[in-house]
Amino acid sequence: VYATAETLGVPADRVDAAACAVELIHAYSLVHDDLPAMDDDDLRRGRLTCHRAFDEATAILAGDSLQVLAFKILASHAGAPADAATRVRLIDTLADASGTSGMAGGQALDLAAEGRSLTLAEIEQIHVLKTGALIRASVVMAAHCAPSLDAARLQSLKDFGSTVGIAFQIQDDLLDVEGDVALIGKATGSDEARAMPTYPAIAGLESARARVRELHGRAAEALETPGWGGGPLAALADWLLTRRH
Repeated sequence: VYATAETLGVPADRVDAAACAVELIHAYSLVHDDLPAMDDDDLRRGRLTCHRAFDEATAILAGDSLQVLAFKILASHAGAPADAATRVRLIDTLADASGTSGMAGGQALDLAAEGRSLTLAEIEQIHVLKTGALIRASVVMAAHCAPSLDAARLQSLKDFGSTVGIAFQIQDDLLDVEGDVALIGKATGSDEARAMPTYPAIAGLESARARVRELHGRAAEALETPGWGGGPLAALADWLLTRRH
């Protein structure tokens, strides 16, 4: 969110609410994703997951509360554009990215895929929804706070967000295979243990790395046309290519 705002010359305090709302949705999704009914993970960011540190009921309620707070902030916090129509666009964008047409829908497909054989296209579609939708929304929400942004440049940002979103999840799957627990802050090997059809599992590690590089190139191209090639979004995409956590 902040990288997009900086790219567009939007003051950081104008997107504070959007950034906080995205992080609240992200945090809620991780709390629920770690639950026994989903990934059943013990560690998150190097600490016990919420349901391990407390209990399952607390984790469910904490996630529910984080989700609601995200939309409360967009509706009423001072760190959002004063224009009511823009606030509604922010709420609408985040809701689409979080619900059945985005993150929650992607998670449902991901759970349903356990133990099954999927094509690479099917895996990428899950990535588009489960991970890509919220990353894309982060970019688009900041763009909505730039009233003078034209349709062509908005589309470039959407293309960038979608592409980076897919690449982020493939890199995440790679880290689950070869990542360092001390760096990533969670257990590795969980995808293989649950027989999840990930990109590395289907295509192999080198093909997965090549796909990340290809998507990185496409993301860079989306930024070049509007003249954003050397800015903070490009730096974010570069970090993505080599991230280890």
